[in-house]
Amino acid sequence: MSKDALYYGDYLQLGRLLSAQDLESGKEGKPAHDEMLFIIVHQAYELWFKQILWEIDGAIRILDRTSVEEKALGAAVAHLERIVSIQRVLLQQIDVMETMTPLDFLDFRDALVPASGFQSAQWRLIENRLGMRPGDRHAFTQAPYTSRLNSPDAKKVTAAETGSTMFALVETWLARTPFIRFGTYDFWQAYHEAVGRMLASDRSLIQDNPTLNDAEKASQLKNLEKTEVHFAALFDAGAYGKLITSGERRLSHEALKAALLINLYRDEPILHLPFRLLQSLVDIDEGFTTWRYRHALMVSRMIGTKIGTGGSSGHEYLRRSAEHNRVFADLVNMSTFFIPRSELPLLPEVVSYELGFRWPGH
Repeated sequence: MSKDALYYGDYLQLGRLLSAQDLESGKEGKPAHDEMLFIIVHQAYELWFKQILWEIDGAIRILDRTSVEEKALGAAVAHLERIVSIQRVLLQQIDVMETMTPLDFLDFRDALVPASGFQSAQWRLIENRLGMRPGDRHAFTQAPYTSRLNSPDAKKVTAAETGSTMFALVETWLARTPFIRFGTYDFWQAYHEAVGRMLASDRSLIQDNPTLNDAEKASQLKNLEKTEVHFAALFDAGAYGKLITSGERRLSHEALKAALLINLYRDEPILHLPFRLLQSLVDIDEGFTTWRYRHALMVSRMIGTKIGTGGSSGHEYLRRSAEHNRVFADLVNMSTFFIPRSELPLLPEVVSYELGFRWPGH
């Protein structure tokens, strides 16, 4: 081999990588066998976090424009869908970790205090780059969520709160969707009328159903009224604004309209990539929620109701975080406002034509 030839081990810096597992238990003269697994799994997490940040930043660069071409949008979708695939690996690593028993963990647990996952700066960067705001987080103390980080990491994470985020850029991109109003066609009006027909039909089905007794009809009508209230707020910009102010909604009204158009008419060729982008964000939100919850279950299995090494209430904090710390909840919950394909208003021919891909002259 030429002295200038690239060698596999040098390229991957395996000397540094494979010597980076320093067992704390070994420093006390009693190395715990399973601490090696614990270190490698968490190092692997951090490597995957680095890749996830790389993909988020790639998607952010594409969307941080006044106009996003179809080819560029496809690249953004590829970045986000790769994150979804990585999330499956993150979940599989929990299966590997759970080959370690609680007693195996106790062999070295005390040597780790006060280090914990709370000190993963990359994880906090992922949350912030996706668009999580400080007030969105489930807190376990009154201290800022950066309080467990060292000063350099805290500065990096805090700086990411004010940078470009996936949520903000997707919201702006959605608000630019051109097909909400097209010529004489008004999607929002047509959708509003279709919802009215659907709800009226649902009411008739309940009232005229001979298999329901009066109490069952009253119960189902009460549930229908709740659905009608949700839709009423959707069609009232002022009421929707109050939901944003109260924190019940985050996505702007214009962006929500566009997201509904994209989801309901996703089979139209030009809306397929936008649909995949929105779907990938839902998948990412769900993937991290699942990972947080699996992590909570693993912690419960390992330490029961003990306090975690970082001083938190262990699995209870992690469980609540899984339920609370979501960025794209508005997209996840959008199915509330979906209507059956059979009820969708037919698009005018001129709109359908513009939503298709055409070869010039055909």
